[in-house]
This record gives sequence, structure tokens and C-alpha cells, in this order.
Amino acid sequence: MSQVAHEPLLVEVTATDGVRVRLADIRVLLFDMDGTLVDSQAAMDRHTRLWADRHGLDPEAVIRHSHGRRDIDVIRELAPGADPDAELAWFDEVSCTDSEGVRPAPGAGRLLAALPVGSWGVVTSATRAVSRARMGAAGLPVPEVLVCAEDVEEGKPSPQGYLGAAAKFGADPAHCLVVEDADAGLLAARAAGMRALAVDGAHRPVYGKRVAGLRAMSVVVGL
Repeated sequence: MSQVAHEPLLVEVTATDGVRVRLADIRVLLFDMDGTLVDSQAAMDRHTRLWADRHGLDPEAVIRHSHGRRDIDVIRELAPGADPDAELAWFDEVSCTDSEGVRPAPGAGRLLAALPVGSWGVVTSATRAVSRARMGAAGLPVPEVLVCAEDVEEGKPSPQGYLGAAAKFGADPAHCLVVEDADAGLLAARAAGMRALAVDGAHRPVYGKRVAGLRAMSVVVGL
């Protein structure tokens, strides 16, 4: 278990409306992976279309349905007659072997490098194997606290993943800041009692403040 040992963080962000926002007394930053730290949309869409074609489903509808959610949950809902374990193994195999187009989100490397050791983790709907493969393909470090699809009984929008990560840090959820790109993850943050920032997309977030990407974020230690 990682324990919070650093001074409180002050997170400053520029919202999409141009307003500068200051979030004080943050102990832990919890990032989503796909669409937040890692730009993997092209690869994910490619894999989802392949899977949809395998089952005679509308690829674009499956992509919309799966945004921010665990593959196993999508499989059970959209292909109830299939073997979920076999289908998940197929997703894992193609996701780990095909990383074409996977890259760090703009500003991700700089932001993570500026954070104190032990101050951030990842809570993702991807499996552990896929998470490690995508973080590696993007050239980003894998944190000590990495909560993945198989670590929870319920995926986002359930708060299980974020609450589990906070527990690993020994941190009060009220002092955790979630950075997400999907509504499912933002709803999970709200249910966990955590503050949240929404990156990417132009629509109004279901929770939290929408910011102009990770490049719009800066962190000061000890304030």
C-alpha cells in the first residue's frame, strides 16, 4: 500500500471558458487512462469495430456505448450469448498486440514528471495487461497504484475503482482529484465524493469543471 507522504498540492487549471481555477488541499491525483493520459482512440475504435463485425453489431453504436466502460461489461450487455471470458481474451490480445496510433495525451508526460512521487495513480476500465501495454506504448510510467478492470466487481460509473485507489493511498476521498474524459468516470468520481476535472470533448460535463487538456494543468507542492 502506498501512503501519502508529501505536502498538500495546489492544482491550477484553465477551464475551457478561459477562467483560471485553483483547487487546494489535494493529496492524490487519480487519472483515467484512455482519453485522459493516453490518446488511444484510433486503436480502440479499430478494435471495437472488429469486435462489432464479429457479432453483427453496428460498430458506431458499440463505440458510443463503450466509451469509458469495461470491455467485459459491454460484452455482457451487447453479446449476451457469447462466452464473456473468451471475448475478453480476444479484446486483450488485439489491444496488447496492436498499439498503432497510441501516444501520450498532449501534456501528459510533463504533468506526471512534475508530480511528487506517490501522489498519483491510474483508475482505468482497461485490464491490467492492456493498461501496461498502452502506458508503455505511450512512453508513460506505470504508477504504483493502478486500479484496473479486474480489480473491481463493478466498473465505472460505480465508484469502486476510485474508492479502492484512495484506500491504497490511505487518502480521504475529499482530498482526491479525479481527471477524466468520459461521463461514466465523472459519475464515478461524484459517487466517490471526489472533486473532478473533465478533459477532452466539447459537451458540458456531467460533473466537474471542463478544462483545456492536461497542458492547462499545473501543480504547486506545499500550498
